[in-house]
Amino acid sequence: MLARIVMTLLGVWLMAAPAVLHFKKTISDNAYIVGPLIVTFSIISLSESTRNVRFFNLPLAVWLLAAPWILQYDNHTALLNDYAVAIFTVALSFVKPKRKNHFAGGWPGIWKSNSVHSRKAGNPRRIRLKTGSR
Repeated sequence: MLARIVMTLLGVWLMAAPAVLHFKKTISDNAYIVGPLIVTFSIISLSESTRNVRFFNLPLAVWLLAAPWILQYDNHTALLNDYAVAIFTVALSFVKPKRKNHFAGGWPGIWKSNSVHSRKAGNPRRIRLKTGSR
């Protein structure tokens, strides 16, 4: 959870950096678009059931690494800022939080013989469907 909070703060910093560090309009617009997306995905991934949403920040981090070259930044501070946010975002996206609850095992629970939801229900056997003719 701490990694998601830090990632949220990185997104907030990305939105505040243009005002604090006086970036040009193109660089500022980029930060004003990517920052809120990082914040949004980080906040959504705070919940245990939606924690995989943290991986949605990876394409944004790749964009932050490529943006200085594509948008032709002429400000080294902006370049270093985007790189730092991108590297921390990638690193924090791969921090796997401890699982407190299990949510029915997902799609593999359908075909596994001893899935989490069948154990919780007290039925350790898989229900086999009859297919075809006798």
